[in-house]
Amino acid sequence: MSQTIAPRVRTLLLLLLAVTGALLAGSAPVSAHAALTASDPQQGSVVKEAPAQVSLTFSEGVAMSDGSVRVLDPKGKRVDTGKTSEQGTNTYSVKLHSGLPDGTFTVTYQVVSADSHPVSGAFTFSIGAPSTTSVSVSDQEAGGGVVGGLYGFARYLSYAGFILLVGGAAFVLACWQRGTGERSVQRLVVSGWLALTGATLAMLLLRGSYTGSGKVGDIFDLSLLSDVLQTKTGAALVSRLLLLAAGALFIAVLFGAYEKREDDEEKGDLTFGLAIGGFVVAAGLAATWAMAEHASTGIQTGISMPVDVLHLLAVAVWLGGLSTLLVALYRAPSIEPAAVRRFSRIAFGSVAVLAATGIYQSWRQLGSWSAFTGTSYGQLLLVKIGLVVVLVGIAWISRRWTARLSQAPAAKTVKAAKTSAATPVKATTKTPAKASAKTSAAASAKASATAATSEKSEDEDRETGDEKEPAATPAGGGDGKRATQLARQRAAVATAREKRVRDADPLRSGLRRSVLAEAGVAVVLLAVTTVLTSTEPGRTVEEAEAATAASSQEATGALAVDIPFDTGGKDGKGLARVEIDPARVGGNDMHVYVQRPNGKAFDIPEVKVSFTLKAKDIGPLPVVPDRIATGHWTASGVQIPMAGNWAIAVTVRTSDIDQVTVDKNAQIG
Repeated sequence: MSQTIAPRVRTLLLLLLAVTGALLAGSAPVSAHAALTASDPQQGSVVKEAPAQVSLTFSEGVAMSDGSVRVLDPKGKRVDTGKTSEQGTNTYSVKLHSGLPDGTFTVTYQVVSADSHPVSGAFTFSIGAPSTTSVSVSDQEAGGGVVGGLYGFARYLSYAGFILLVGGAAFVLACWQRGTGERSVQRLVVSGWLALTGATLAMLLLRGSYTGSGKVGDIFDLSLLSDVLQTKTGAALVSRLLLLAAGALFIAVLFGAYEKREDDEEKGDLTFGLAIGGFVVAAGLAATWAMAEHASTGIQTGISMPVDVLHLLAVAVWLGGLSTLLVALYRAPSIEPAAVRRFSRIAFGSVAVLAATGIYQSWRQLGSWSAFTGTSYGQLLLVKIGLVVVLVGIAWISRRWTARLSQAPAAKTVKAAKTSAATPVKATTKTPAKASAKTSAAASAKASATAATSEKSEDEDRETGDEKEPAATPAGGGDGKRATQLARQRAAVATAREKRVRDADPLRSGLRRSVLAEAGVAVVLLAVTTVLTSTEPGRTVEEAEAATAASSQEATGALAVDIPFDTGGKDGKGLARVEIDPARVGGNDMHVYVQRPNGKAFDIPEVKVSFTLKAKDIGPLPVVPDRIATGHWTASGVQIPMAGNWAIAVTVRTSDIDQVTVDKNAQIG
């Protein structure tokens, strides 16, 4: 049976790795938290005289250094001084040289948002009149490319390492203290520590290039590393490394001095000390994420950061404990049903904490019901919620197997006791469960020895994987090498028999399958969570769009609406910006700008616009604008018959077969 299970396990793990890789590949480049909400001069505007400076306003504070904002003339030559300064709340500016010529200028920016994610973009404005420009803006966004992919993988690995380290240690201390002596459990927890430490070091090295040039060659630039250490994210990563040093001491005590303690009172005192110290280290590690990512920005940060710490700890205790239980079920000679029951209760409490903290964070990050389906963050959150529901469902099945395991018929116990009385057992047996396995192994060895005279019996033993235990070397006979070889053979035979005994237990096999399924879903859930933490929250998206529209209308009396689109074909993503001037009842001038995700003008075959006032059953009123430049369409005399919340629908065609219609509501009049 175990030979049949092994290929299935390998196939499942390969499938999970493929899904995880696909999710991580889709996470780069990441969507940042901050968004550009206004600029002076405005995007696409034409000014009569050259401005003295260019200012940018973001939805939140950003980290900006000299050179973060560049202004290029129509020939691609820089015309800014390179020195950036803060002008007001979330507003930053760069001064321009005097004597600028007429034509179209390109503004590019690359900054770091308050939640550690890089933000980049570009837009144009014109002096005197629009002109052709030789400026070519790269399609690659900040945080993308090879460096972005490596950084995303390191983030995933850091979450996985944290879960294995904290969850594995919590499982051993709270549920299965005998597990400190199991090599497989020790390797799991140590692997979690190594993964988290390695990922943190990698993120420190990658950070400078990740938020800057994106070049692989800049990974080992010590000047960039020095700059990173002075940022909030750099401080969080260094703090994590210091806490991991304390975590190494915790692991050494847990699997060293603690495992060797035999006095119950001393072991109880050490358990209490390890629990307190472990909690402090685990909470500190979780705080390094809370202090540098989404929880540290936006509304109610004083509440959201502690809540985020609780959320991460609950995830680690649940999923890390689940991973440790899976290893114990597959690798350990035995695990007591009481330990499984204790973990079942702890996992239930972790899920309750996870649900409560998750609801709060979802409210904080979304802000409205429409953001569930109208933003990438909301859509990913729905996927995460679905995976959690599936995981809880499988966990309920595991609880049923746990109950059956703890309520096994007493007849098996009586039978095991009789066998134990009739068969000698080695004195090194540590637990009742392990003694039962050794008893069965001894009985099997006795049966094999009795049947050894029959050639047919020997063939049957070989077919079922049974091996005869090597005969003991007579006293004084054989050298040390032979004795060592025989000892290894006996150990191998005993291990094989113990494994057969474990696999023969239908209750244990059923629990292993359900826990394996839980672990599989947990891997995908962790990948989705990693992508979610890199995605711009729905509340920020909606607030940025509202601020953009408000600032545009306030400055010019016009209405500006940005509508993202994706036609589904190759190179089909972009942004349609609809400007209506003066945005009132009667005739209006309309401009439509179509841009790529990086802000560069998008040359597409066709654009159509329509207006619908659903409250009054008016429309759709179609408008076909005329193309006047690359990515720019216009129409005059667009009639708006009455004031109201109009649905503005834009149909974008990027090829002969790729077309999509997107819409957004806006108040006109």
